[in-house]
Amino acid sequence: MTTAAELGRLARGTLLPSFPGPTAPRWLLDELEAGLAGVTLFALTGNVQSPESLAALTAQMRKAGDPFVTIDEEGGDVTRLGGHQTGSPYPGNAALGAVDDPELTRRIYRSLGAELAEVGVNFNFAPSVDVNTADDNPVIGTRSFGSDPDLVARHAAASVTGTQEAGVAACAKHFPGHGATVDDSHLSIPLVDADLDLLDRRELVPFRAAIEAGTRAVMTGHLNLPTITRGVPATLSPAAITGLLRERLGYEGVIVTDALDMEGASGAIGIPEASVRALIAGADLLCLGPNEHAETLRATLAAIGAAVQTGRLSPDRLRASAERTQRLKEWLAAPSPAVIDRAAGLEAARRAIRVSGSLPGWESAPLVVESEATGNIAVGPTPWGLGPWAPDAIHADGADGTEDQAIARARGRGLVVVLRDAHRHAGQRALATALLRARPDTVVVEMGLPVWRPGSAVYMATYGAAAANAQAAAELLGLTPAA
Repeated sequence: MTTAAELGRLARGTLLPSFPGPTAPRWLLDELEAGLAGVTLFALTGNVQSPESLAALTAQMRKAGDPFVTIDEEGGDVTRLGGHQTGSPYPGNAALGAVDDPELTRRIYRSLGAELAEVGVNFNFAPSVDVNTADDNPVIGTRSFGSDPDLVARHAAASVTGTQEAGVAACAKHFPGHGATVDDSHLSIPLVDADLDLLDRRELVPFRAAIEAGTRAVMTGHLNLPTITRGVPATLSPAAITGLLRERLGYEGVIVTDALDMEGASGAIGIPEASVRALIAGADLLCLGPNEHAETLRATLAAIGAAVQTGRLSPDRLRASAERTQRLKEWLAAPSPAVIDRAAGLEAARRAIRVSGSLPGWESAPLVVESEATGNIAVGPTPWGLGPWAPDAIHADGADGTEDQAIARARGRGLVVVLRDAHRHAGQRALATALLRARPDTVVVEMGLPVWRPGSAVYMATYGAAAANAQAAAELLGLTPAA
């Protein structure tokens, strides 16, 4: 017999809501005292304003309970810990895959983990271990270590190890793999057209490596694998979570969902019902989303309670999740000090750059033209580009006349055009082509994936747009001396 009090505590123990602002509201502190699992922090909701304020916030919450304090801090393009304001000092996974030095990847993630631990964050929704086989993938791209499963697996293991050496739980995502999609699960349910044999050879290889490395958590993706989930997103599918992850891969740790406010999970059924279905499927923790606060929390608790009362959801299923999350909290209680090593970030960014052709020896700083590049929901409006080292840069916003203005202003000096995932943006390709037609000596810098390459004499690929990548590029272009 499950009492109402026990059921309430078990249900709360699965939920990771969010809240606005740099301090915890009263309702959240009350829920933490009542057994709420924890929270997810988001930069765009004002949770992360400075390291000092974030440390004060996490300390405030720990006075009320023993929460998981989770965040999306991948380094590179997806950054929340201050990088959303300045760009990350650590390059992302594509750059680390280009370097292909697993020990350096381990150093990067250990330093990232140390920065999180210093401000009281104990659970990082990283690394992304998706094998990015679709060039037109709108949401993974440079977040992936690459397109080769074995390479991704090497760095999946290294990043998990490094994160957890800092005493922060790693979370390999997005199971069973978001790299072969051309849709964004924030907006729809992406299709992964792969049978079990292909998954075993491609998507699941890095997840096995992460599990063998001891990852404390795995995050599910809202992905339709027709031969396995039969049209149901993996987050809500017993065949994916219990059958594939638990039974086939033998994973025994915590399973957390990607944000349930995303269209791919709850668009047709709502967050409370999606939460119930995810728990039935075998998830342990439910990330509700950046704008899901007290009202969503109460509605979800009511839906879980009703599902138990009607027999849809077993209390034993909730108890199994509680046991797993408790084991994780016990692991987190052991101190694991690590040293912040931002020098590793710049080292990795420098080593990742690939240059085709010979860079010119300009006598004065070149004119920089930066293209417009829409981000995606996961990345958000993070600063990028060479602007900090090129104060007179031209920012191409799609308006006519950019090429003529650039050609006129670049007379007597070098010309650099900066792109970001040009293979996905026709306007960027047109801009680069027009500049090269007038100035064949234009240096092309690609700060996304180097898929499309114009016929330029000099082409530079940074494999990411983090602050570290930009500084490394600026050094090679002579915009700033190497530190």
